[in-house]
This record gives sequence, C-alpha cells and structure tokens, in this order.
Amino acid sequence: MQRRRFITASFIGLLSFPYARLALAGEPAILLANLYRNEIDPADYWVSEKLDGVRGVWDGKVLRHRSGNVVHAPKWFTDALPPVALDGELWISRQSFDRLSAIVRKDQPVDEEWRQVRYMIFELPDAPGSFTERIAQMRKLIGDTRVPWLQAIEQFRVSDRKVLASRLKEVVKLGAEGLVLHKADAPYVTGRNDVLLKLKPELDTEARVIAHLPGKGKYAGKLGALLLETPEGRRFRLGTGFSDSDRANPPPVGCLVTYRYRDLTSTGLPKFASFLRVREDL
Repeated sequence: MQRRRFITASFIGLLSFPYARLALAGEPAILLANLYRNEIDPADYWVSEKLDGVRGVWDGKVLRHRSGNVVHAPKWFTDALPPVALDGELWISRQSFDRLSAIVRKDQPVDEEWRQVRYMIFELPDAPGSFTERIAQMRKLIGDTRVPWLQAIEQFRVSDRKVLASRLKEVVKLGAEGLVLHKADAPYVTGRNDVLLKLKPELDTEARVIAHLPGKGKYAGKLGALLLETPEGRRFRLGTGFSDSDRANPPPVGCLVTYRYRDLTSTGLPKFASFLRVREDL
C-alpha cells in the first residue's frame, strides 16, 4: 500500500502527456532567458542583477504571475501603476524569496506586508525600438510616474568576459543570484531566446513533476525521487535536496519545481541536480 502511495493512478497517462499540455491555460507570452555561454560576447548586451523575486506581468490593467494567474496585490499598489504593459519582478531584497513568495501568494493581500514589495521592471512588452531605446523609455516612465514601489532595474554595460566575470563575483558576494544579459539592439520578442541570458555561479531552472518514485531503505514509504520533465520533453529522476517533510509530502504531480544543477550532459540532462523549491507562483 505504501508503494502505491507514490506511484499515482495517473502515472502511466502522464508519462506520455505532452509537456505543453501540462502548462496552465492563459499563460502570458513573455521573454524567457537562456543560459549564458562563453562564446557569447557580453559587450553586445546590457547587464543587470538577477533578482530572486516573483515575475510580475502588468498588461496595463491586471497584474499577473508567469502562469497567467492574477497577483492579488492591494488596490493601492496596482492603481498607481501606469496604463501601459510592463514586465518585471516583484521583489523585497536579496535572499528574501521565501518571505516575498508568502506575501504575493495570499488571496487576501496584507497592506503592511505589501509596503515592503517593489515592482522592479526590466521590459516594456511590445514597445518599439531596440532594448537600448526601451531602457530610456523605462527610465522616463519611472520619472513621470513617481511611484515609490515602481522602479527600473539598473542596467549597465561591460567591455568583455573578464569584466563580466568580475561583476558576477561582486554581486554574488553581496548575496545576489547572478546577472542577466539583454541584447542591446534587440526588438521586443517573446519565448526562450538568446536575446535574454542568465549567468549564475550555480544554475537553476524549472521542470514539471510527472510522478513520485518510491523510496528504499530509510526512505521506504516516502518519496525516493521525483520523475521530472523539462520544457524540451526530456525526463530525469531528481532524488536529492529534499527535507524529511518534502519526502513525506512531496510536490504534487503536475506542478513545477525549481532545481539547481552544475552543468548539462551531452544529451541535455542536468548534472548534480538538487531540489530547491516548488514554484507556487507558476
């Protein structure tokens, strides 16, 4: 009976279920980052700190998560936002993701908690011109709007890979996740694209839970590993990084989880992958 607890009734069907069909309906079309590679010249990009926040997509009227679900922010928070499309991160400070996530996931927002939150924008969806031109537009918008919790993420340039590596080391030492590179001459695009790149000392990404695999030995009767599927359709087992609580109450089948890894194999699977968290905002 314990074994059946972790091999769910929907296991067989889910193994052949296309990844795209597991995605939630109404997901907004947004730009997603690829991984930075050494052959890419960072001088062609604007660079910013990668914030450990929750993605917020504003269509001029409604603030949504990456999933398309509405962010239940206080009315005063959204009423002050300009009536133009924005993309950015809801953020408090470095290394505060768990606190932030707890705030923005509530169906009934708490004003005092939301006073800590800033909306840090990094893109103007569908705006004309290059990213360099859109940076100027964002700066002007922030200046004209004068809303304390609406800010633009600082963008800067680097001359070469050595300077980029130095800046990465600096921000990580201060507690940041890493850096994001956005191609200077790029028009606005959506989807996963080399226009946007992320650079971190330890990589992380999301995959969907396909099944719970039973544990053995000290984990008998509990979760042994998750069977995950990447957006590209590759499947692999994730068996490390779980607390005892995670193993007793594993992330549900169908949800997205974030995992850390060091590199990819020649077949595109993660090396030394470790569970980080459930992406409840997705």
